[in-house]
Amino acid sequence: MNRALRAAVVLGAGLLAALLVAAILALPVPAVRLPALVAAHLPASGVTHPVTAVLLNFRGYDTLLEVAVLALALVGLLAQSPPRELTHAPSPGEPVLPLLARVLVPFLILSAGYLLWAGAHRPGGAFQAGAVLAAAAVVLHLARLWPAWDRPGRGLRLGLVGGLLLFLAVAAALLAGGTLLRYPPQLAGTLILLIEIGLTVSLGLLLAGLFLFLAEPRSL
Repeated sequence: MNRALRAAVVLGAGLLAALLVAAILALPVPAVRLPALVAAHLPASGVTHPVTAVLLNFRGYDTLLEVAVLALALVGLLAQSPPRELTHAPSPGEPVLPLLARVLVPFLILSAGYLLWAGAHRPGGAFQAGAVLAAAAVVLHLARLWPAWDRPGRGLRLGLVGGLLLFLAVAAALLAGGTLLRYPPQLAGTLILLIEIGLTVSLGLLLAGLFLFLAEPRSL
């Protein structure tokens, strides 16, 4: 990249940043205090933590779209990746790292379960739990205990999109009653927990897949 092109990129980025700052400063003063509004409706949300209430109840469709974007990102990666020869048996490496991985990964899985359970009443939830599960998969691969992934089979495909499909099924069932992701108060907690369990598995596989599908060189 020559100096003129580099200068043009820097100038364009600076102008974009200035426009974003100006747009933020020009925003009007909010007419509604959202923290107070969330606190007022929290008892009917099915959970006791305001962030979980917003993500999976009050603004559940935003979370649904976020999961869909992650799934589409992985689909795009697979569509652009040529087939490769998969190494089914990882080659042996240093003995210390596999030992540490075998000790660490069970704790990561346990931590993911705790984050999933804790999300209803304290910081945590499906995204954090899924990220920890993905980290466990990456650790296993780096320790040469788990090979990189090739093309997803039927079971893996179901795991990758199962959380999203479950979320869509709940949304469709509620939409039949005339509302989008507005849970009945008596079922809100159960439905949110069900969605989070499905999302934890799918998000863990999606995030791990973004690494493991490209973890080894591909041979045509």
